[in-house]
Amino acid sequence: MEDVSTIVFFHAHPDDEASQTSGTMTLASRRGHRVVCVYATNGDHGEVPDDLAADETLIDRRRREAAASARVTGTARIAWLDYADSGMTGWEENEGEDSFHVADTGEAAARLAAILDEEGADVLVTYDWHGGYGHPDHVKAHHVAHAAADLAASRPRLVESTLNRDHLRAVFAAAEALAPEDAPEAPTTDPEASVTHRDVSTTDPEGPAADPETPGSAHRQTVADAGGIATAARRMDVDGPADDGNPVGTPESEIHWAVALGDAVEAKRAALACHASQVTDIGMFLSIPPEHFAVVFGHEYFIEPGLAPGLRYAWPFDPTP
Repeated sequence: MEDVSTIVFFHAHPDDEASQTSGTMTLASRRGHRVVCVYATNGDHGEVPDDLAADETLIDRRRREAAASARVTGTARIAWLDYADSGMTGWEENEGEDSFHVADTGEAAARLAAILDEEGADVLVTYDWHGGYGHPDHVKAHHVAHAAADLAASRPRLVESTLNRDHLRAVFAAAEALAPEDAPEAPTTDPEASVTHRDVSTTDPEGPAADPETPGSAHRQTVADAGGIATAARRMDVDGPADDGNPVGTPESEIHWAVALGDAVEAKRAALACHASQVTDIGMFLSIPPEHFAVVFGHEYFIEPGLAPGLRYAWPFDPTP
């Protein structure tokens, strides 16, 4: 059996673990690693579902959803830094009392470092420099995680979750080509929507040879559109300004690790479904039929500061990579 590690995933809000790292968390727990998920905020400025009970708050619901997601991924412990959700860039909540965005970075880092020390963390996973898409709480989490790693009694390896901009661009472009702007979108509740397939090149060493003329091609053997992928494409212009004015994610040339999820992509989808209160975002993800969801989200991507350039299709979370 391989050596096992304690891996702490630091996320801004409940549901971020599902969309960003839940497949990797599932694989880690299956391999015997101890998986811990720390949330910076309670997600209290997320969508408020219509079915909240009279004595139930949004925080109550989102904590229950986080616990359900943890059961899916095999997460051993959930911890909360207990800051308030800061909302999107420019919202008045950015400056609110207890907002994570305006929290003292050193204080927040000390809270996280205390958990790292309790756990004897070997690896700390956070976000890339702009949190994937510029959300103020994601950006803050990046800075807090780096500071916490420095404060920890034993400094963990620091790894940054990111989105592969080139992969998303290629998948979305193919989907858009198959579903013109004026074409009707598939119903979000219909998993049996008809599909059309299109081959796209790949640099996955286990797949067909890459097309050298296709920038950033990566493990895109088949792209399919059943309405859901095109809908996601229209909501997310990966090259346009995201929440902070920067493009979404990271160019493939700057990414170090691609984790192939295999059947853990089903756990990723199940973890997303646990956060059903967040209807708009979760509904967008789940509107993509499972087989096409696996094309878009079948890998999770990570940057490791200080590592030599080059994308590795490998498992990065053993004690010695």
